[in-house]
Amino acid sequence: MQCSWKAVILLALVSIAIQYTAIRTFTAKPFHLCPVPNPLNCGLGQDVESFDRMCDEYPYFNYNSSRKTHILILATTRSGSSFVGQLFNQHSDVFYLFEPLYHVQTTLIPHLSPSRYAVERRVMLGASRDLLRSLYNCDLYFLESYIKPQPANHTTDKLFRRGASKALCSMPVCDAFSPNDGNIEEGDCVRKCASLNLTLATESCRERRHVAIKTVRIPEVNDLKALIEDPRLNLKVIQLVRDPRGILSSRIETFRDTYRLWRIWRATGRKPYNLDLTQLTTVCDDFLNSVSTGLSRPPWLRGRYMLVRYEDLARNPLQKTKEVYEFLGLSLEKNVVDWIHNNTRGNNDVSAKHKYGTLRDSAANAESWRLKLSHDIVDYTQTVCQHILDELGYKAVNSPEELKNMSLSLIEDKTFIPFL
Repeated sequence: MQCSWKAVILLALVSIAIQYTAIRTFTAKPFHLCPVPNPLNCGLGQDVESFDRMCDEYPYFNYNSSRKTHILILATTRSGSSFVGQLFNQHSDVFYLFEPLYHVQTTLIPHLSPSRYAVERRVMLGASRDLLRSLYNCDLYFLESYIKPQPANHTTDKLFRRGASKALCSMPVCDAFSPNDGNIEEGDCVRKCASLNLTLATESCRERRHVAIKTVRIPEVNDLKALIEDPRLNLKVIQLVRDPRGILSSRIETFRDTYRLWRIWRATGRKPYNLDLTQLTTVCDDFLNSVSTGLSRPPWLRGRYMLVRYEDLARNPLQKTKEVYEFLGLSLEKNVVDWIHNNTRGNNDVSAKHKYGTLRDSAANAESWRLKLSHDIVDYTQTVCQHILDELGYKAVNSPEELKNMSLSLIEDKTFIPFL
């Protein structure tokens, strides 16, 4: 049977379309070229078009000439990530965002169940990577698809924890505070600043040399491989880990309804038959998989990955911050040093006890779980998480007496040298 010339042309066009779609899908545009109007960043023109639209219109320059440092704080809930985020938020040349992937989760998986968390969270990964790529390129309009209700005229008052970002609480985004106001409280920002204008936020992002994002919604560093290998980005990952016993203790205190059965076990000494063990095992499995990848030093992580124990940061905050900044190639500003001094000495103020607060005695807080968990819960945790405890240098407790003996350190002196 002979095909007409029209059918042949139609089949050829369909074939080209399929191949183009496949290429776009599997390469994720890793070698896309775009203009560099300014050496600090691609797309610093006066218009507000998104990064990809600009690159489509001006395909003749290599974006990789940008040397913006893109920083991702990879963590899990109650591991000290809010504190670490503030170490970058206080830097005058860093545009910091607190958990923007929250909006991806609440849109795609609005009723996330802890018992199915290990499976459902991977639904988010593709969308999360796309959003991160756009945010690192200062395309904040990409967020609008996930904010509910959707922003009108690029303006919203629904951005999650907007007040946790100093850049979003100061000029040009907000004119309620002067540069001399110093540390701006999150609540004051929310009360005094008008609704967030994403166009002004985009301008603020483009004016700064570095973009830092904190997330507890990416399971492992392996999930970031496509972004780390993207030549348009200069992405470096700070993986924050904490003793799983400390994480569990903090979650039991903070998320009281979700961890109600753990509190019953702690109070009665009897483990409930329907206890959701994935609330513990998921943390340890993710840590083990991610840390094992990082410490195996694959070529794609060369110069891109640094492992930080929360306990080391809590005991020597200034020294550890210097090491992190040196790895990232950032200068340690005086206001960052001042913030560290003011937020690691402890305080009886009510704000110091806020569950997401950062003002506390960091050294004492690092092992406070020993006074809050029962020995049987600790013993169970050590059994389930033995491999990652050994890998990270956390010592086991062998008796109730050892558990309460705060003079007995359970943290080995261990140095994790970045793969440079």
